[in-house]
Amino acid sequence: MKYDNVILTDCDGVLMNWEYAFTVWMKQRGYTLKTDVSDYDMGLRYDMSPNSIRTLIKLFNQSAAIGFLPPHRDAMYYVDLLHRKHGYVFHMITSLSKDINAQNLRIQNTKKLFGETAFERFLFLDTGADKTEVLANYKDSGCYWIEDIPTNVEIGQKMGLEGIMMEHGHNMDYLSHDEDIPIFKNWEEIYNHIIGD
Repeated sequence: MKYDNVILTDCDGVLMNWEYAFTVWMKQRGYTLKTDVSDYDMGLRYDMSPNSIRTLIKLFNQSAAIGFLPPHRDAMYYVDLLHRKHGYVFHMITSLSKDINAQNLRIQNTKKLFGETAFERFLFLDTGADKTEVLANYKDSGCYWIEDIPTNVEIGQKMGLEGIMMEHGHNMDYLSHDEDIPIFKNWEEIYNHIIGD
């Protein structure tokens, strides 16, 4: 398979605003934030044990709410521009759930936000699962790989992908071991980086 025009991308925190939707879902169930919203660890945010918060995240990821996540920042505009104007297609690699209904809701949500043709493939992993094995299928392809979790960006970079990190409060203090990993605030900056290359 040729990957010349393929962009690999995570979903939550890159394409869709998972944190906002999860916070709303938790509030509807009577949970309140205990710490600074910039903390990535949801267990710390809600002062819950790892097992308890993992269970709630899994429930959320398999709920109807997952089909209605809003777009992340300016993702809709620039994904569309990369696709329609420059011919890129996207492969989503997401640690959402192994539940087929949750996967179908994510696909529907993606097509509603980004159109029917921008996303060519959806690769689903279990909630919080490691992405190494899936990324290995693209080894040395040179594809752009857009993520917000530093370890996931680095995994792709080591496999010969061109890692790009979406900036968040939880990765602001990240010091790249590989200076070739750029960090961008939004899709406009990512777009300019890709088109400028």
